[in-house]
Amino acid sequence: MNEISSRRGLFGFGLIGAMLLLGAGLAGCSSVPGTGRRGLNLVSDTELRRLSAQAFEELKRVEPPSTDPDQIAMLQRVGQRIADEVFWDLPGAQWEFVVFNSPNQANAFAMAGGKVGVYSGIFQVAKTDDELAVVVAHEISHVVAKHTNQKLSEQMLQQVGGVALATTTGGGALAYQGVMLAYGYGSGFVGLGFDRNKEREADRMGLMYMAKAGYDPRAAITVWQRMDELRSGGLRPPPSWMSTHPSNSDRMSRFREAMPIALEFYGKARASGLYSENE
Repeated sequence: MNEISSRRGLFGFGLIGAMLLLGAGLAGCSSVPGTGRRGLNLVSDTELRRLSAQAFEELKRVEPPSTDPDQIAMLQRVGQRIADEVFWDLPGAQWEFVVFNSPNQANAFAMAGGKVGVYSGIFQVAKTDDELAVVVAHEISHVVAKHTNQKLSEQMLQQVGGVALATTTGGGALAYQGVMLAYGYGSGFVGLGFDRNKEREADRMGLMYMAKAGYDPRAAITVWQRMDELRSGGLRPPPSWMSTHPSNSDRMSRFREAMPIALEFYGKARASGLYSENE
């Protein structure tokens, strides 16, 4: 191949790559409920749910579940109410709520398809139903907003082969190991780490979901004040303390900014008579 032909070949490859990227962007965007943000989504929801369920089963096998009846009942109670609220935004979820026995870890996570886990250390931070709702609604919001799908889609686009795969199969041929890495599984499951914007989005969405489910959104301030105390305590703090995530002061500031809307939803939920003060 001469130099001119070689340059034409490189140009043609670059043009095809650009067209694939454009096609992927046009065909693989989804809108986030509640915020309207458009996010890249080249990943098959069905495949991600399948692999997430597989990962959750593996986690239950290697991590000891809690046998504390009060913790289990509290998570089931709060989790199901949040799940009922997000039903229309996350149809087809097969909900499962599990407490893992890890008293020194204040953490929680949610996987595609409705798999939710909390580590027992979180109950030293979330001591009431309202406070646990802050944590659970936040994690479920990551799933509703398809943050995992977007993270995997971005990884696919970083590889030329991944672009071709995404545009030809819709991202359906996901590798199990790739999904596990996206969830943070490997060096001790600590939950999925997202960038600051996605964490902020999940914060706001979660605040609204919990309020609509009849949980007091003001509990978010209490929870994150307690989280702040973890820095000097013995508990393992959640991934949100990583430098790439919102600071505690930034988080609480945004909660206070969104609070009037959340309190309006909360007031309507309580007035509906669906939720008693004893729940």
